[in-house]
Amino acid sequence: MPDKKENLAINGQKKSKVGSFRTVSIMGLLLWLMLPAPAQAQYNYTTNKGAITITQYTGNGGAVTMPGTINGLPVTSIGDDAFSDCTNLTSVTIPNSVTTIGNRAFTWCYSLASVTIPNSVTSIGSMAFFYCTRLASITIPNSVTSIGSSAFSACDSLPAITVDSMNLNYCSFDGVLFNKSQTTLIRSPGGKVGSFTIPNSVTNIGMWAFWGCTSLTSINIPSSVTSIGGLAFWNCTSLTSVTIPNSVTSIGDGAFDGCTNLLGIYFKGNAPSLGYEVFGDDNLATVYYLAGTKGWTATFGGRPTVVWSLPIEISVTHFAIQTNGFGFKVTSTGTQPVVVDACASLANPIWIPLRTNTPSGGSFIFNDSQWTHYPGRFYRVRSQ
Repeated sequence: MPDKKENLAINGQKKSKVGSFRTVSIMGLLLWLMLPAPAQAQYNYTTNKGAITITQYTGNGGAVTMPGTINGLPVTSIGDDAFSDCTNLTSVTIPNSVTTIGNRAFTWCYSLASVTIPNSVTSIGSMAFFYCTRLASITIPNSVTSIGSSAFSACDSLPAITVDSMNLNYCSFDGVLFNKSQTTLIRSPGGKVGSFTIPNSVTNIGMWAFWGCTSLTSINIPSSVTSIGGLAFWNCTSLTSVTIPNSVTSIGDGAFDGCTNLLGIYFKGNAPSLGYEVFGDDNLATVYYLAGTKGWTATFGGRPTVVWSLPIEISVTHFAIQTNGFGFKVTSTGTQPVVVDACASLANPIWIPLRTNTPSGGSFIFNDSQWTHYPGRFYRVRSQ
């Protein structure tokens, strides 16, 4: 057995080791305190039923990878406005614990270039990525079944959006996407579009649909469309003219506000109901309407009005010999009267009007019961 002195030396050595361990532990703590704050220190959050909702990001931006847990609890929701106005944010990786991205969660993050959305997310709120002008690509996983209004509006660098699932109730992108039934156009093909033709399936042009598409030069609106939403063409500064079909009955607030180079708005039908400041700041624009349509005054939406002399297109089809004469079908796109003339010789034609009809943009059947009384019979169709 070691003597008492040796024993004390052994005990002293053990004590020295313990002391060394404690010293290292304290130094480690000091080093840990000198490191950047842990991820959870960059977030304000609330706890509900054992789950975390991020309410505010307080970090410095850059490339951010969000934590999947805070204090041992899963982060399941990015709350409303959580990253709003974080102008230094360049990329975000969202953990697969998150199921909900709230309203305006990343709005005005105009340095944000990439976002990773995991397949745990089921809903994206309204205006969630509004005005993320540098966002160049994004994939929506098939877990997402609900996307709020204008969720990706004014994302001018976003040429297209990949959607794994089309089972979306309502969506808004800078890529041509619609509501579930494809009857509402929610967002145009982005800020670089020149001319665009809206599909015939669309009955409504949604709010902000072409918001800020400064390179949009022309738009073809089909006769299936019945309403144009608020701010739908706001600040489309390259748009010089637009034709509104007679199917449109309402135009929302500020729909063409800020279209500063818009010269003519051509209406094919009766005057639709207007919201507030529909043509605000469109100081060069004139409203044109067809003769015979209703609801027009000297001004419309604050802009002067002029009767539109629409060029008439006339087609003649369905030539046929009937028991009571020779006939054909006349179709006109205009509202002016259409006249059918006839003559006996083209060498020295003397045109005689046989029938005058006002098709109002429709068709009528012409029939000549006297055609056999002439050695030759020639016809012409014209507008009056």
